[in-house]
Amino acid sequence: MSNLLRNIIRLILFTLLQVFVLNQVPPLHQYITPYIYFLFILWLPFSISRSSLLLVSFICGISLDFFTKTPGLHAAACVFLGYMRPFLINLLVPQQGVEFNYREPSVASLGFTQYVTYVSVLTLFHHGWLFTIQAFQFGNILYLLLKTLGSTVVSLLLITVIEIIFIRKQKFLTNT
Repeated sequence: MSNLLRNIIRLILFTLLQVFVLNQVPPLHQYITPYIYFLFILWLPFSISRSSLLLVSFICGISLDFFTKTPGLHAAACVFLGYMRPFLINLLVPQQGVEFNYREPSVASLGFTQYVTYVSVLTLFHHGWLFTIQAFQFGNILYLLLKTLGSTVVSLLLITVIEIIFIRKQKFLTNT
C-alpha cells in the first residue's frame, strides 16, 4: 500500500473514530474531553516537508471542524501541532539518527522514552491550544489547566491503547 493511500485511510479512520465514537461518549467529567484524531499528524512520515505538514494538519483539523460545527477550532490546534512537530523531532532525534533510517515516528524508530516524550508534549500542546481558543479567555486559568491536563492524560491512555492494539510495521530505509 502506498504511503499516500495509507495516510488517507488513517485520516478518515481517525476522524470517524473521533466523530462517531469519542464525541458520542457522555462527558466523563467537566475536565475530560478525549481527543485522538491528531494522532494522524503525529504518525506522518519524517520526510514530509513543513509546508505539506501544515497543509495536511489544516485538512485534518478542518475535517473534524466540519463534523463538529466548530469553525476553525480544531484546524487552528492542528496547524499549531503541525508547526511544532518538526522542532520537537529535531530536539529528540540525534543529528545522524533515526530520521534517515525509518519512515515515521514510532517506538521502534525513536525509542520508548523519546516516543513517549514526543507524543506527550505534542498532545499537551494540542490540548492546551485547543482549550485556550475554545475558552478564548484566561479568566479561569485553573479550569483551563485542569481541563488541559485531564484531557491530555485520558488522550494519552487512549493513544497507548491504540499503539498496543494496532502495531505499525516500521519500514527500515535502505540505500537501494
